[in-house]
Amino acid sequence: MTNTQWKSFSERLHHRAKEIWKRNHTHPFVQAIGDGTLPEKKFAYYLKQDYIYLIDYSKLFALGAIKANNLETMAKFAGILNETLQVEMNLHRNYCKEFGISSEELENTEPTPITLAYTGYMLNAAHHGTLADIVACLLPCAWDYYEIGLLLKEQNGKALATNRYAQWIESYSSPKFAEAHKWLAKLLDELTEGLPEKELNKLEKHFLMTSRYEYLFWDMVHHEHDWPL
Repeated sequence: MTNTQWKSFSERLHHRAKEIWKRNHTHPFVQAIGDGTLPEKKFAYYLKQDYIYLIDYSKLFALGAIKANNLETMAKFAGILNETLQVEMNLHRNYCKEFGISSEELENTEPTPITLAYTGYMLNAAHHGTLADIVACLLPCAWDYYEIGLLLKEQNGKALATNRYAQWIESYSSPKFAEAHKWLAKLLDELTEGLPEKELNKLEKHFLMTSRYEYLFWDMVHHEHDWPL
């Protein structure tokens, strides 16, 4: 199917992932963050796995800078890399202190099978693919987290004042956080202009696959799944 019925390729991807993202948004773990009923033990488990996920996720921004075709794009990737390493990951570090997770415990966290599979998929696509492949893998996490933040804020309103996880919700629903996915979507639209459907389908596969991994990640932390052996 061609891209003619969509205003942009990113709009096409957003539409195609709609049902997957709906499952993400309504996942019990996500909803429990929103209403503040999530057990702290589960959130601590999430924080540790998401922290080591972000380490590999950040590497994709570094690879984006390497594969960028101009200095402006290179600088933007470098800026988002810094934001992820210094702002988003610092949020995790501060939360971990609140939940009694030491720096040593955080840094020594081992990835679960799902975390490893998710980041491994993205890094493989990034190393062997084009800049567009990198962006197609990066975009779902940044975009969907923003939508989750907005949804939880809208659903829970004034109750956030007493919600243990309000800072998390405020961070991901902020205009500042939204800047990354908006720029990535715009860049992907530019990179895919005039590409044949075969190439667009490959990028769509990356987008949908990483969207599915987002769901699997939520499900993994909800059930605290780890290595069985």
